[in-house]
Amino acid sequence: MVREQRSRGFIRLCPDEEMFRRHGVYGVDFPRGVFPTLERPVLEDVAVDLQEQLKAGHDVVVDHGFWTPEDRAKWRAIATDAGATPVLVYLAASHDELWARISKRNEFHANDPNSIYFAESDLKRYRARFIPPPPPRQTNRTCRTTVTQQL
Repeated sequence: MVREQRSRGFIRLCPDEEMFRRHGVYGVDFPRGVFPTLERPVLEDVAVDLQEQLKAGHDVVVDHGFWTPEDRAKWRAIATDAGATPVLVYLAASHDELWARISKRNEFHANDPNSIYFAESDLKRYRARFIPPPPPRQTNRTCRTTVTQQL
């Protein structure tokens, strides 16, 4: 889905790629327990970049997991403050489907910023923290859009 948006001219912002660029491989170049501390300034910088890109009139896709209503509200506010209309794209998937995708992705974790290594216990722990968004409201407006993706 993100690739399709990029082909339409959207700018892609991905905190995981920025984490990889700044800090290396999760669990290899830095310990797993420090991820939230290292991620905080990355997310702050991505938020500033998002706002700047939107104010400049660009369409943007933020490729990031928006785990809680509070997190989604924060990013929604960044987009609306910049004059955009945010759209959250939530792709529901079963545990088995997610684990199959993550298992395949784990093979590339050392060289792919979008392949943070996850054990199945990590998936279970993170899924327990995830709060699904409510069903989307229908709208007929056409406007500059920020697309965010939840995997």
